[in-house]
Amino acid sequence: MVQPLVRLKKHKEFVSVAEQGRKYVAKGLILQVLVRPQDNRFNDLIRVGFTTSRKVGNAVKRNRIRRRLREVVRLYLPEIGQKGCDYVIIGRTRTLTRPFDELVQDLRDAVASV
Repeated sequence: MVQPLVRLKKHKEFVSVAEQGRKYVAKGLILQVLVRPQDNRFNDLIRVGFTTSRKVGNAVKRNRIRRRLREVVRLYLPEIGQKGCDYVIIGRTRTLTRPFDELVQDLRDAVASV
């Protein structure tokens, strides 16, 4: 059975992943990963958060980018992600026009390399 993903929502969670985690840059997305300490209560879960900068475009474009990323993550991260990790997926301008299968491959490459 595949574990459901838990969302990162607090600003300090995003900041800790950015400061302490590792980063992978792909054409369609940027992935930041932080392996949580073993004594954490979320050790058996995969936590994920999404963000997109205002540089990418207006609210409509940013929301569409996040929706595309959420769908890629919903379909594939439970299978390829590592339990006990926090993932932050950052949308890029190319995320909007990149074919879905290439976004999937970007996520697979990013998770495999970090």
